[in-house]
Amino acid sequence: MVQLDEQVQSQWAQVQNVYQRRQDLVPNLVNTVKGAANFEKETLTQVVEARAKATSVNVDPDKLTPENIQKFQSAQGELSSAIGRLLMVTENYPELKANANFQELQQQLEGTENRITVERQKFNDVTQQYNSKIRSFPNNIMAGMFGFEKKGYFQAEAGADKAPKVEF
Repeated sequence: MVQLDEQVQSQWAQVQNVYQRRQDLVPNLVNTVKGAANFEKETLTQVVEARAKATSVNVDPDKLTPENIQKFQSAQGELSSAIGRLLMVTENYPELKANANFQELQQQLEGTENRITVERQKFNDVTQQYNSKIRSFPNNIMAGMFGFEKKGYFQAEAGADKAPKVEF
């Protein structure tokens, strides 16, 4: 049980690591986009505010409850949405889309989003192993005696089960 608990905590650290990578890319992206003339300041403000909120939500690896995971996921989801809106708005700025720095940052963000998905899946896998171990007999008796509690999972965002509507 201790080994599995350590795996969960280690994998949680890796999840936080890839989210931190994304948060570190955001200021560079915002600064690159600021250089575009007449760019929508409201969109940039939303990204900066979402980043600030995402960095303020920290979850102690010893308290990976479903509620804490949900708070973390919610704050990160707001940042994902803000970045998505920013990238969508940049479609109206051909000079920005042609900017090499912007293209590089966009590629790094895409790669980071893929890493986040992989690390979240790994976290859910080790968490499932841990939760199964502490809930099965006779381990559940020992787990209860020594304070091993069920950990939370990452779950799909609300509405993720519906395909987005695309119109031309």
